[in-house]
Amino acid sequence: MTDTARDTFGDRFRDWRARLLQKPAFIRWATRFPLTRPLSRQKTRQLFDLVAGFVYTQIVTTCVRVKLLDQMADGPATLADLSRAIGLDEDATLRLVRGAQALELISPRSGGRYGLDELGAALLANPGVIAMIEHHQLLYEDLRDPLALLKDQKSPTALSRYWAYAQSGAPNGLEADAVGDYSALMAASQGFISDEVLDAYPLARHQRLMDVGGGEGRFAQAALERTPGLHATVFDLPAVADRARHRLGSAGLAGRFETAGGDFFSDTLPQSADVISLVRILHDHDDDKALQLLHQVRAALDVGQTLLVAEPMAGTSGAQKAGDAYFGFYLLAMRSGRPRTEQELRDFLQQTGFGRIHSPRTSSPLLTRVLIALAV
Repeated sequence: MTDTARDTFGDRFRDWRARLLQKPAFIRWATRFPLTRPLSRQKTRQLFDLVAGFVYTQIVTTCVRVKLLDQMADGPATLADLSRAIGLDEDATLRLVRGAQALELISPRSGGRYGLDELGAALLANPGVIAMIEHHQLLYEDLRDPLALLKDQKSPTALSRYWAYAQSGAPNGLEADAVGDYSALMAASQGFISDEVLDAYPLARHQRLMDVGGGEGRFAQAALERTPGLHATVFDLPAVADRARHRLGSAGLAGRFETAGGDFFSDTLPQSADVISLVRILHDHDDDKALQLLHQVRAALDVGQTLLVAEPMAGTSGAQKAGDAYFGFYLLAMRSGRPRTEQELRDFLQQTGFGRIHSPRTSSPLLTRVLIALAV
């Protein structure tokens, strides 16, 4: 114990519990005693999940790659039907089906058939999640030796090469083929994020939105479709802004949007919006860059105008696996950024000229949380 830290009762209790749970005799007793047996079994399952989690993810990845769940989208199918559809023999198909059943993606039906379970149906309903599962092959490559990744946080990785802007010294010069894959992934995974953000903070009170780092314009599109009379600008790298122009134009939104190409670190942002959004942007960048971006945004807003920040946040109760574990290591592999707590983001906002900060509730903080701040 140091002079500046004193154990609380909660600290002492958790330390006592940790010491107790390391004793084999206590574990044996807890597994037999009727009152502690259910909890002991639950913790055993959780411990096993920590050991076997990588196998679960590979089963899900295989289901996505062979489109196993798609074969049951219109109703149950027999093992023979599934085998023919996915191109595996019946023994291999049965092994995959049983794995998917254990993960509650599918469940048995009468007559030896199989159909979608709740998680499988939810997965099919979210193409953005499927896109992320396929994308994770790159993350698996980088996590083959996670200790090496932690020790060497500078060398290029599969993810840093994929997210070309993260390590580029001249992102404005990136060509269309360098931004296409990641822009499409962002657009695919932005749908459910957009709904969460716009449910938490509707834009009806605003006239002009600028989505900075807006990619192909998926969030801007959702905002325009929800908000009659709103005009939107998508600001991103020139090659990405071109993709946004095509998407929004094809969505029938001509006359209600514009795109602007540039580097938001070095180029002045347009000063035409009364609300600027940063959706899953700040956590992609290291602290110095995040603060630089917030200064740029503040310069583009008049006093009293609004900044909307949306991203998963570290330390979120019930969502630590996303904000602390998943994004902590994903961004480590990406070689840029880190997940931040709400308080850290509030401190950044106050340092860069924002105040009156509040956090409207999102229905699924595991996916994203929202901070609203006014330029002061």
